[in-house]
Amino acid sequence: MKSVALMLSASLTALLTPALAPALGPAADAAPRLDAPPAESRGVQAAARAAAARGIRFGPCPAAERLPAPVECGTVRVPLDYARPDGTLVPLTVSRVRASGPAAGRQGALVYNPGGPGASSTPFPLVAALPVWKRIAAAYDLVGYAPRGVGRSAPVSCQDPADRVTGPTLAPTIPSEVYKKERIARARTYAQGCATRTGSALRHYHSLNNARDLEVLRAALGEPRLTYMGASYGTYFGALYATLFPHRVRRMVFDSPVNPAPERVWYVNNLDQSLAFERRWADFRTWAAKHHAVYGLGTTAAEVGAHYEKVRVELAASPAGGRVGPGQLHGAMLQALYDDRFWAARAGALGAYLEGDPKPLIAQAAPAAPARSGEPAAVDPGNGAAVYTAVECNDAPWPEDFALWDRDNTRLARQAPFETWDNVWANLPCAYWKAPRQKPMDVRTGPGVLPPVLILAAERDAAAPYEGARELQRRLAGAALVTERDAGTHGIGGGVNACVNGHLERYLLTGAVPPAGKPQAGEGTPVRRASCAPHPEPDPVSLERQAEFRRPSDLPGQGVAARLGAGR
Repeated sequence: MKSVALMLSASLTALLTPALAPALGPAADAAPRLDAPPAESRGVQAAARAAAARGIRFGPCPAAERLPAPVECGTVRVPLDYARPDGTLVPLTVSRVRASGPAAGRQGALVYNPGGPGASSTPFPLVAALPVWKRIAAAYDLVGYAPRGVGRSAPVSCQDPADRVTGPTLAPTIPSEVYKKERIARARTYAQGCATRTGSALRHYHSLNNARDLEVLRAALGEPRLTYMGASYGTYFGALYATLFPHRVRRMVFDSPVNPAPERVWYVNNLDQSLAFERRWADFRTWAAKHHAVYGLGTTAAEVGAHYEKVRVELAASPAGGRVGPGQLHGAMLQALYDDRFWAARAGALGAYLEGDPKPLIAQAAPAAPARSGEPAAVDPGNGAAVYTAVECNDAPWPEDFALWDRDNTRLARQAPFETWDNVWANLPCAYWKAPRQKPMDVRTGPGVLPPVLILAAERDAAAPYEGARELQRRLAGAALVTERDAGTHGIGGGVNACVNGHLERYLLTGAVPPAGKPQAGEGTPVRRASCAPHPEPDPVSLERQAEFRRPSDLPGQGVAARLGAGR
């Protein structure tokens, strides 16, 4: 689903200053689901045994990771192809901060993934310094990693950096036939670039292998059972792991889950997402209208939308600073719909632009500047999009006739114009994909098979519509769902809602989940559910204060998923 490129730049390093458990013996052998491919199942077992024997040698992190002590880094190697575990191995970068509490209270390692596909959680251990994570960090080693294809973990590439469009760009909500043909050509070229630049390895970058890699990482960490927290897309392959290896699950948190129903992966999920973004765009416009006295964008949601369109038109004719066109404006606004603490900054920038001052908008929406001479080499800025494309295109069948995309999204754009076509262009390379496609697995566990897991979700989440959380709960028997009512932040664990954080901490420290209550309409058995009141709406702030909140990593108290780049 759309938006990985918008969120991948987030890093906790902007906010913070600067002996493993014994390897498992024969009991480390995995016992995957019986319907898993036999060759891959045997490959996972062999890889897990080898990883348990080797462990991970942690030491100072490479300069390119930009992670200060006490974060340590190491490498775990996983098979590129699990049907051939003795073949090519992919090195995954792993980061860790040891549990800060007494050894007697240590509960093992907590592995985190922020989603994407294409995001890395190597900065995750830095949350140990944040108050909301203090008790969890005392009990757990906090572990992050770069999944296959991401960062330095055998990076996927689809495009020469010299060919990458950096702006200013267009983003029409009603594309012309000429523009559609241009985007079709670009999608074909990008898909071919993925095949050419990544080669025969391309077919092995998919969600089932991400779940298998998680099993190998568990073994390498010396953990008999996995404690895992995934956000956004990280919930999907986390759910695949729970389906394949339920006996290996200790505790799992699914934060802002995507809908795992096989028939929705991923084409239909993108349609659902575009509709949800329209609702969240309306939420922003309604909020901005309440604060017309501050921003001057209008007293109704319609007036705010009209002013936004005015800015789009002006940027198309004359990009701000030569760098910010409608595409960059749209990207910045889309980013804000992931977390409402961006709203004041974006509304202030729009108001300032309309008053003749484009500087706040340029600061917030212009593409990131390249690394300065002498700085550690940064990850290719196109890597996140390449991994996103490879995983989603490999994961499932996609329509191969643009006429179907055109029909479905033309209809949808009549009621959800804000994000629909931009979502199409982000995913259209999948129509022209060169690698074989997977058949999505039926995520499902029966009663008593899986320990209770915890699902966190906001009702008005745009990137992962709320129905996905309900669907995941239906599929994982005994799962508990905690809902932040009437809120829309994507990635709420470790954020500003004390009620949500209380459930998260209680679960990770004790395993306790909300008790089963009365079944709701259409439900035959009691389900475990709890709800939290929404966090307060953002207060309007001055332009000087807004300047502090330009990127996801700049938001105080933000949920860890948004900080690290939850992409879906």
